[in-house]
Amino acid sequence: MRDVYVIGAGQTPFGSFPDRSYRDLFAEAYGATRDSVDSGIETDEIDEAVVATLGVGGRQLGLSGPAVTEHVGLHNVPCSRIENACGAGGFAVRQGVQAIKSGMADVVLAGGFEVMTDLSGDVTKYWLGVSGETEWERLTGTTFSGVYAQMASAYMEKHDATKEDLSRVAVKNHGNGAKNPKAHLGFECSLEDAVSAPAVADPLNLYHCCPTSDGAAAVLLASEDVVDEYTDERVRVAGTGAASERVGLAQRDSYTEISASSEAADRAYERAGIDPDDLDFAEVHDCFAIAELIAYEDLGFCDRGEAPRLLREGVTDPDGDLPVNTSGGLKSKGHPIGATGTGQVVEAFDQLTGRAGDRQLENPRYGLTHNVGGSGGAAAVHVFENEEVAQ
Repeated sequence: MRDVYVIGAGQTPFGSFPDRSYRDLFAEAYGATRDSVDSGIETDEIDEAVVATLGVGGRQLGLSGPAVTEHVGLHNVPCSRIENACGAGGFAVRQGVQAIKSGMADVVLAGGFEVMTDLSGDVTKYWLGVSGETEWERLTGTTFSGVYAQMASAYMEKHDATKEDLSRVAVKNHGNGAKNPKAHLGFECSLEDAVSAPAVADPLNLYHCCPTSDGAAAVLLASEDVVDEYTDERVRVAGTGAASERVGLAQRDSYTEISASSEAADRAYERAGIDPDDLDFAEVHDCFAIAELIAYEDLGFCDRGEAPRLLREGVTDPDGDLPVNTSGGLKSKGHPIGATGTGQVVEAFDQLTGRAGDRQLENPRYGLTHNVGGSGGAAAVHVFENEEVAQ
């Protein structure tokens, strides 16, 4: 099968934009993505589009994919909408990769968008619950912060982790997000701030939870047959993996790991021909602070129970051995559901092509993105390679 390359990637700022529409946001991300292609690209050169979204403002709009692609001039281009809760963007990229590897397309647009701040907080928390287990979680009043709080409690008890360990995730990611002009919460916080914030769902507090955001992000993928027409910067999709898991916590064997993430990562590493030790950075799904800790272990960055040590020792800091969430992650950059996974790929593309500005790492070769749906019902993992560094 043919190799697939990222030839462009772009996004809007993530935040609260009451005066903007979902079409407007997608058009900005699409324009930024086209502008990032070195040799330029015309709309009629795109063979297919895949668009990720949970819905629009809770309204579950039908034909939301074509509604945004026709708005940017992609008429008569086949467009599929992907809905896999918070993991939709990662799966949109995966479907774009599959279309190219199959030979059915040479250039694919994988994008995502969400408008989330036009509803009240009370409505939003129950709307987001559609991504969890309906009968035993959502309809009994459990919110996503409540679900992840259960995971955090189980993890802290099993591994003697503390609220300070959770808070170090916030401190690190806010520090990174403060250097990202596209971040929703682009400010730094101290460990004291993060530890003492108001409770949301014990043991999680305000600084342990990501914001709900508006935004859009997109990625252009091209086959090895045409990539040289667009760019000399060869960012290869070295490996991709995906998996599903039981949607509800009560149905799982463990509250302290997400098997879909582990399985997806194993497949991505195998296809890329690398191990976790080969990675130079990662963007992981930190919707709640505990999710980042669990991700370290699911993705093979450390053994079970060792995630707090990585944070305490600075391993995942920007100057550490494995920087994680240089964009600010969901915690600081924001979480417009359909755009989150594609937004992670934007950061990976920027890092691997030297476009990350104040967040730029030194000469990275391999980067990973990890996008989770719900509390772990689905996960998509991608490994990207700068082939020039490999040489």
